[in-house]
Formats: sequence, C-alpha cells, structure tokens
Amino acid sequence: MSDLERILRRYDFRYPPEAVANRPASPRDNARLLVHDRATGRTAFARFRDLPKFLPPGAVLVLNETKVLPARIEMRKETGGKARLLYVSAERGRWKVMADRRLAVGSTLTAAKARFRVAGQDEKYYFLRPSFPIAGTPAFLERNGEAPLPPYIKNSPLGRRELKARYQTVFARRRGSVAAPTASLHFTRRLLRRLRAAGVAVKFVTLHVNLGTFAPLTERNLKEGRLHAETYEIAPATARFLNAAKRSGRPIVAVGTTVVRTLESAAVGPELSCLRGRTDIFIREGHRFRFVDRLITNFHVPRSSLLMLVSAFTGRGRVLRLYRQAIGRGFKLFSFGDSMLIC
Repeated sequence: MSDLERILRRYDFRYPPEAVANRPASPRDNARLLVHDRATGRTAFARFRDLPKFLPPGAVLVLNETKVLPARIEMRKETGGKARLLYVSAERGRWKVMADRRLAVGSTLTAAKARFRVAGQDEKYYFLRPSFPIAGTPAFLERNGEAPLPPYIKNSPLGRRELKARYQTVFARRRGSVAAPTASLHFTRRLLRRLRAAGVAVKFVTLHVNLGTFAPLTERNLKEGRLHAETYEIAPATARFLNAAKRSGRPIVAVGTTVVRTLESAAVGPELSCLRGRTDIFIREGHRFRFVDRLITNFHVPRSSLLMLVSAFTGRGRVLRLYRQAIGRGFKLFSFGDSMLIC
C-alpha cells in the first residue's frame, strides 16, 4: 500500500447514497446545523437560521464574496455532434476548458452564434479561441452557460435557471469561481441582518474557487505539502478591521474552507499582511492556525483535502465521529447539504 493510500484511508467514511443532497434547503437557512464545542465536547443540533444563538456578540463572521461563473456550456461540433465543456480560465486570448469527449485540434465548435477554434491541447485541457474578444467571456457565459455543479450531484430536480440562482450565494459580487463556496449558500439576507442586529460583525474576503477543489490528492501534494493554487484578495480596510478584532480577542468565524485558506495564507505572524496573491496552502493535521478561531463548514467528501482541513481544525477522530452522528440523524452531505459550526 502506498503512503498516499494509507493516509487517504484515515479520512474515509461510509454514507448511504440518499445522504447526498441534490438540491439545497428551501429557504436556504432551513438547512440543518450541527454545533460542536471543542472545549466541552458537547454537540447540539439545530437549523442554520438559529446561528445567532451560537455566536457571541462581538464575533466576526468572515465570508467569501466570490461569484460563480455559469461555466458549463454545450457546443456543437463540425460533425453535428454535441460536446459539453467546462470553462476553466482565459489564458493568452484563449479559453482553457475541459470536455466530455475528444476534440480535434484545428476543428471549430459553435455555441449561441459564436465560433470557437480548437487551438491546442495540454493533457486533460483544450484551448479554444473564440470569435469574440476575450473580454466578452463573462457576459457570454452569463447568457449561455449553466451552473457547473460538482460531479457527485446527480439528477437534481432543479431547472437550469433555478440551479444558476441557487448555486450562488446571496452576497456574491466578484466574478471568478467555477465552484461555489458552499458553506455560504445557507445564508439569507434576513439572517445576515439578524446576525448584525445581534452584535456580530460581517466582513467579506475573496477567494476564487477553481477545479482543484474537486481534484483527488496526489503523492506530489503530500511530498510538497502544497495543493492547487487559487487567487485571493482582502481589502486593506477589511484587513485592518480583522486585525484589530483579533488583537482585542473577538472570535474570528471563518465561513467555509475557502475563507480559512484565505485568512491563513494572509496571516504572517499574528496579523493579516499578505493581502492578495495566489495560495496553494495545504492545511492538514499539524497546521497551527494563526487567525481562525471558529469554523462554519459543510460536510465534505471522503478522502479529500477539505476533510483534512476540517480535521486539522478539530481532530480527525472527532470529525469522523461528528460525521457519523450527522449521517445517523439524516443530515444531507456535500455542496447542497447541511452545515456544521465548530466552536
């Protein structure tokens, strides 16, 4: 057995297929919430709308305001057949995409009256040169793309338009992700108002989620202690507020693993100072958290770097016990699933 397999087995767990959520709770804050206190070992079960009861006045809630691009799009090949593509990024005037079938380099694809020449291939990616200026990509995707749901969400009953709206946070503002910061999907504008009224500060950072969040771990990840790179940014005013809050002892509550990666990457010593860039931080057991005090997160897939991050915050054995409790109580898992608050 390889070292990689030996480690991954430590983060494995079983779940029934029906535990995977194929649609979000409605309303959003009706999702179930597991609350675990690390100091006392006590666990409570509630609804996400009850979150204000579990955060003390003065707590600072940090959310990721990235906006998901509707990055999945269907195109027609010259042969008349169809190909489903996933837009990944724009590089040197070309689209970098993944395709569900082989594309011939030099051929042309069409979608919504636009043409895309297959300009090259690199391992699992293709490079397409669109017939419109590359700056028009976001607008093209907004008009014609679909929500890029994770591969484990099968047969969602939601229609295309509803999926595009529901696989997006209510505060999404800065376009650039190909996957949602799913822990934030449970928030409603009303819940955010209630949290502020209860004395909880709400602040925003940005980390653009890329496909690496779904990628299986590799031997190279373990050897180098690095993951896929994602871009992040914290506004200077936000950093000043968060640093002052941290110095005064106010608990910093990260909403989702993307916010954890952002804050822990930006923290040099006890304060946030590296406010923008690319992070490939691999947070696993042994990581010394410099900035995050509490964590709101969904239930993650087995054998993943995301589960490792939560285990670093809480302890692997404890996390797996909490997962077993949640599954036994009928909690829903993964991107559209229920949530947990670790205090």
